[in-house]
Amino acid sequence: MNLKRITVIGAGGWGTAMAILLATNNTNINLWTHNTDIINYINEHHINRVYLPDVVIPDSINLTNDVSVIDSSDIVVNGIPTQFIRSTIDKYGIDLRDKYIVNGAKGIETGSLKRISEIFEDIANISSDRYAVLTGPSHAEEAASGHPTTVVVASTNRLLSKYVQDLFNSKTFRVYTSEDVIGAEIGGALKNVVAIAAGIIDGLGLGDNTKAALITRGLAEISRLGIALGAQSLTFSGLSGLGDLFVTCNSKLSRNRRVGELIGKGMSLAQILSEMTMVAEGVRTTESAYGLSRLYKVDMPITEQMYKILFENVKPLEAIEELMSRESKQEWW
Repeated sequence: MNLKRITVIGAGGWGTAMAILLATNNTNINLWTHNTDIINYINEHHINRVYLPDVVIPDSINLTNDVSVIDSSDIVVNGIPTQFIRSTIDKYGIDLRDKYIVNGAKGIETGSLKRISEIFEDIANISSDRYAVLTGPSHAEEAASGHPTTVVVASTNRLLSKYVQDLFNSKTFRVYTSEDVIGAEIGGALKNVVAIAAGIIDGLGLGDNTKAALITRGLAEISRLGIALGAQSLTFSGLSGLGDLFVTCNSKLSRNRRVGELIGKGMSLAQILSEMTMVAEGVRTTESAYGLSRLYKVDMPITEQMYKILFENVKPLEAIEELMSRESKQEWW
């Protein structure tokens, strides 16, 4: 494969970070955004003051709002948050036909309950052999700053996943490959649901035992849903499962964990979201994950209680009591 023309779409934190990571090994990386204020500021100051204020953006990254740059690209790397992919592509007339898509967003679309690979198939007829998902423990701030981490790129096309691995691999960003797209997408999406719950535990001051139990049983729920959708069980023990779940549930950089922490301290969801400049994907993913659990008849008690906390105003301590008083079960069920 010789796909040298690369454009990252979406200049949020992770979109900008992916462009920086790509620029390590490649020249002439394009970073597309419709926001001209961001373009002008980065061109003048070489930082993304809203999303990555402490990271210098290399001159080799070409900032643009010109859609024709996307049209002439071989690979389009998606940094647009899940709930805005469809509307952004439609609003700006972005033509993704015959492109290879490398997706960096995490989530499940509300309403349609589609994974991101399914969104791109729906809006641009992107077949599975032209799609890859890059996921794992990768906070934008740390990855862009050169703090070492490892992630996974999943695609049914082995040549594509190997090509993307080579594009991103560096001394600080190590990429593994996988063929389990479903598992990688489900792990990356649902860890944000559990992270909000972990934040609630932090906000309530319930301690390490409670959080460890939550992460373990949360991973069990993620695995159950993923397997029901066709994922491989082993995937959830890897970087896109346990790895991403651990970092998101424990990091001060996690927006989703922070949302939960503020809920645990008594703030309303509406107030929290009104004060945030960056997207917390887990809120809408909770709604979608709950919908998928009902559609596929998968028992997901933590997800159910998170849905009730976020959308039905159930108090966190009431939800915890409900979880703790459920019918006793064997651990592997």
